Parts: sequence; structure tokens; C-alpha cells
Amino acid sequence: MANGSGARPLRVLVAGGGIAGQALAFWLTRGGHRVTVVERFPALRATGAQVDLRGQGIEAVERMGLLDAVRGKLVDEAGVAFVDARGRVKATIMANTSGRGRQTLTSEYEIMRGDLIRILHDASKDDTEYVFGVSVDGFEQDEQKVIARFSDGSSGEFDLLVGADGQGSRIRQAILPAGCDPYWRLGIHMAYWFIPRIASDSNIRDTYMVPGGRQVMRRSHNPTETQVYFVMREESAEASAIHRESVERQRKFWASRFRDAGWQTERFIDGMQTSPFFYSQEIVQVRTDTWSKGRVVLVGDAAHCASPYSGMGTSGGLVGAYVLASEINRHPDDLPTALANYASVLRPFVDEIQGEVNPRLLRLGMPMTQRAIDVFQAATALACFLHVPDLAARFSKEDRGGSWRLSENPAPISGV
Repeated sequence: MANGSGARPLRVLVAGGGIAGQALAFWLTRGGHRVTVVERFPALRATGAQVDLRGQGIEAVERMGLLDAVRGKLVDEAGVAFVDARGRVKATIMANTSGRGRQTLTSEYEIMRGDLIRILHDASKDDTEYVFGVSVDGFEQDEQKVIARFSDGSSGEFDLLVGADGQGSRIRQAILPAGCDPYWRLGIHMAYWFIPRIASDSNIRDTYMVPGGRQVMRRSHNPTETQVYFVMREESAEASAIHRESVERQRKFWASRFRDAGWQTERFIDGMQTSPFFYSQEIVQVRTDTWSKGRVVLVGDAAHCASPYSGMGTSGGLVGAYVLASEINRHPDDLPTALANYASVLRPFVDEIQGEVNPRLLRLGMPMTQRAIDVFQAATALACFLHVPDLAARFSKEDRGGSWRLSENPAPISGV
């Protein structure tokens, strides 16, 4: 597609082929630019656990013309139940499917990360150059260009380098001042994996609280598989370090922390050992005042990871890509202005979604004692009996992204 502004099309390198990177490629190619996406994995990384869309993220996907494709891959998750050690349901908060108001603990738009990745890839692959098995090892830049050095020993010249390389971004590390720590830690850790589904695994997500600030969640995304999540409050050096260890050591660590938890934990730990998918992470937010330096810019989790507890991680990546593409497409011959506008336009939205995460409230949901767990479940049961969560969601004027609104489309999408 020709660049409607008449300016020379930009050569853009995107480091990272995840949600934000592919969404950015979608909009930039429709703005007439030449986009190359490099992904360090040898093939499309269409894996991962369940994610959701909320608020402005739903609108961003709709403007891409992909909402029907997303609807076709939605996970059937009707709500969230809080259960006791015998599996008895103490309270259930259902999804808000009214089409208005605020999403509840489970969104109307739940989808597996891999399915969303494939949808974005199918929408962008015809106009974007994808290179797999390669990463950006370094770069140099001046006022006219960025020269990227790749892991295969090659190099390339571009007008713009975009770091879409996630929470642990190497591109971000390269542009931030030495010694800068961009992470805001919550003292919470999480691991998740897949196990075979059994007959009792319903379309309601089960949440089981364990003394010691621990939580076990089970949710099923297709007829044969169930996802298991172990979550815990812990601020030890061991807990922070385990995520950089081998998968074998990570599994042993999580099994040791939850072996005595009860409910279906034994089944979950047994399934962990042979699961084809396992991931362990510390829950953090990425908070930095610097999203760009010269001809290098960050997008998605690399710029502003909001954490899973925001409910807006995936939506934040889609919205960030939308705004960055909008400003580049409007100012292709003035990148300093485009990148400055990107930061000023998006920052209020990012502040809103990151501010949704309140460590004190999270700690209430991860009690240390059985008595505190009993109080939490009783209060939640009473609220559900009175339909408080349902009414609060339906009559809320805003979802988690607040009143912030998307600008006009970054580029035409008639070819989608």
C-alpha cells in the first residue's frame, strides 16, 4: 500500500513477533511502510496460556477487522468460582456478557494466546517480512539510520528499530541509563502448565485459596486440556531467582511449595511433570519514563507491562501498537515528533491500567491464614447472593482502561 502522506516509506525493524509486534506490523504496512519482524524462536511462537481482551483492546481488534476471527476462537469460560478443599463452590462470579459496562474476573473475550498470535500473523504475514530464529544482538544509530546486528552474524540498516521483545526486553536495557531498574515488583510469583482434562473440569474457572498466601487455579480451554496455575506471595531471593533456572528445577520448586495444599493439587503436580507446556514468572510491572531514544522505540510489555493482575496486559499491547502506528503513519518524515506524540498520547492510558493493580487488594485475595480465607469466601458469597458483582459490572460506565479513547484508525483496512 502506498503511503498516503507522500513521504518516503520507512524501513522498520520490529524485534519480537508477539502480540504487540505483529499488531504494529499490521498497521504500519497498511500505512505504506516496509516492516521486518525478527523473532528469536525458530517458528511462530503460537503458545501460551489464556489471555483476555477488555475495553480499548476489544475496540482495537475490532478496528483491525479481526473481531469475528477472535470470536471464532473464544474459550468457553462462563465465570470464576471460589472453592474449598473439598471442591465445594463457595461463591461464583459470572462473566458480564451484557455487551455493556465492565468485564468481571473473566472477560467476555477469553482466548488462548496461541490462537490470537495466529490470527494476527494471518492478518499481517502477506505484507510483512518475518524472519524466525534470529534476534537483535545490538545496534548503533545516528540521526539518519539504525544499524541492527543480528544473532546470525548479519546486519541491516533501518529507519526505526522497535523493541517488542517483552517484559525482559534487551532493547529496553540498551536504551535505558546504566543501573536503571524498570521493574515494579509485587512480591507475587506464578507458574502455569497444561494437563489432561477430566469430566469434572467445567467451563467455570476454579480458584482455591491455600494458607500461606497461596492460590491454585484451574481453567479448561478445550475438550482435552486444562490449565493449572500456582500463585504465591513470597519475597525471597530464591523465589525471584527460580524463574531463571532450568524447567526441571522450576518444577521441583513449585511442587515443594504446594505439595501440602490439598484439593486437586496432587493431580496438578503429577501432571506438571509431563506437561508439554510449562512457564514460571515473577509478577512485575515495567515502569519507565523512557520509551524511546533516537530511532529506537519500545512497544507493548517492553515499554509498559501492566502485569496479569491488571487484566489489561494483552489489551495494553494492542493499544500501544495502535497508537505508535498512528503517530508514525501521521508523521513518517518527522520521527522525533511521532515518538514524542506516542508517549504523550499513550501515557495516560498506561497510567490508568497500571494503576488498577493494588498490592493491598491482591494480598486480600491471597490470605495467609485459613480464618482470613473463610472471611474472604463468606464476604464474596454474600456479595454474589446480592448480585453485587453483576450489577457493578453492568452499570459501570468504564472498563479497566478508564475513559481514555482510541484516536481515528492509523491506516485504511479495506484490504483486510
